[in-house]
Amino acid sequence: MLKPAPARWPALLALLALALIWGYNWVQMKIAVQYASPFEFAALRITLGAASLFLALLWLRKPLCPKEFSATFWAGFLQIGGVYGFATLALVSGGAGRTSVLVYTMPLWTLLLAWIFLRERVHGLQWLAIALSVAGLLLILDLPHLHGTIASQVLALLAGMCWAGGAIIAKQVRQTVKLDLLSFTAWQTVAGAVPLVLLAIVTPSTPIVWSQPFIVALVYNIIPGTAIATLLWLFILNRLSAGTAGLGVLLNPVIGVLAAWIQLGEKPTALEAVGVGLIAIALALNALQAMKPRPSTIP
Repeated sequence: MLKPAPARWPALLALLALALIWGYNWVQMKIAVQYASPFEFAALRITLGAASLFLALLWLRKPLCPKEFSATFWAGFLQIGGVYGFATLALVSGGAGRTSVLVYTMPLWTLLLAWIFLRERVHGLQWLAIALSVAGLLLILDLPHLHGTIASQVLALLAGMCWAGGAIIAKQVRQTVKLDLLSFTAWQTVAGAVPLVLLAIVTPSTPIVWSQPFIVALVYNIIPGTAIATLLWLFILNRLSAGTAGLGVLLNPVIGVLAAWIQLGEKPTALEAVGVGLIAIALALNALQAMKPRPSTIP
């Protein structure tokens, strides 16, 4: 018999909320690395973010024991440790707006990995959305005039690849095992905190300057930027295909570019403005495709 697919409106609204949270977070991260080393800041935000999730588990009286430990570890290692470690390090010498755009090449890697490992196909309007988003990203990047060091750009791209790998693992395990979303998120964050804490310990650095801007940036990163955002992302992956979810978060760097312009004075060029417009059109097409019902069969 046929069973209608779950409503996609909640997931699309979650994508919008995630874009606002993560897009502005690039500004806060750029501010934070001016007062602390990148690894110390990343370790602090992820460790305290994990603590907030475990407090929520205790408050809701949910079981603390993890399920599917191996998949949880690797999803967290990539999507938390790899993404936040590489991205925070890239911000030391790279601009907040352009670094966010480079990290968000992740939808391209997500579509590729979803096709290989999950056998997900690209549907209808997604082809046009992909073409427009790639064109928009290239215009925003303005490759002949990239600012920041080559190392910063490579680190940002590595963060995007780690994010895609973690997204595929999280999507795959949730297709085969019934997991509590909050518990999976908490243990995933713990797994991501481990390499960041080790790197913070072994990497020489100057002491953290506990200024008001740093504390504000840290609190923002812990609560909305890590705990709430990770829950939203896993909820999205549970409702949408990995490819659709990956394309949807292309709105994040658009918010990042605009926020960096307003607060940090990183004014976008004319090419960047056109690129933002192309990505906005791509997102609208992707949303239209995502809202089309795709019934699944029950044996």
